Amino acid sequence: MLSALQVVTTVVVGLMVGVEFAVAFVMNPIFNALPEDSDQLARSHGGRMLGALMPFWYGGSLALTALWAAATWHDDGAGLLVAAAALLVLSVVMSVLLLVPINNRGKTWTPENRPEDWKEQMNRWNRYHHARVGVIVAAFTLLVAALV
Repeated sequence: MLSALQVVTTVVVGLMVGVEFAVAFVMNPIFNALPEDSDQLARSHGGRMLGALMPFWYGGSLALTALWAAATWHDDGAGLLVAAAALLVLSVVMSVLLLVPINNRGKTWTPENRPEDWKEQMNRWNRYHHARVGVIVAAFTLLVAALV
């Protein structure tokens, strides 16, 4: 049963890291290169789509990691799991305090109603997102290290 929990947790967190990495380093640069209003429209759509999924994905990743840590509390890798869970908590806090407010505004924007500083707000979101990606990559690395 523990092996299944380890595999599921590693896959769920790994997929989340992969999606967030792709948003930061593949999708957003592609969106930035689109002509005219396409960048803003793509970001609004992505914000609605991923914004609906990510709270469950982040929460589920944290819950699975905490469960794994609890199940192996007295084992050698438990400290790594606690550290990974702490980083996932940090990523949730960063999301709620920094990224979600910008995303909630941005997902409602259209070329007709977006604010003049929309690109500045998206650039701020990108900087926060890059930092969050670093945090979740570190958490994922600790999960993998706990396996060995």
